[in-house]
Amino acid sequence: MSEAKNTVPIHLKVTLSIKEANQLTGIGINSIEDRLREPNCPFVLFVGTKKMIKRKEFEEYISKTLIF
Repeated sequence: MSEAKNTVPIHLKVTLSIKEANQLTGIGINSIEDRLREPNCPFVLFVGTKKMIKRKEFEEYISKTLIF
């Protein structure tokens, strides 16, 4: 028997993968990765070698930085 995975909706997660951030915002994966490489990036969280995105800080960055 396989158990159903307990999944949390993206909009409720505290941290996001790059792919989830892409799905949430529509910003390209390469653009997100470029911003994560910037010195003192306010929304990057390293979990070992994996880069995670702090959702709240990422959303604040988008609202202040990007012009739509």
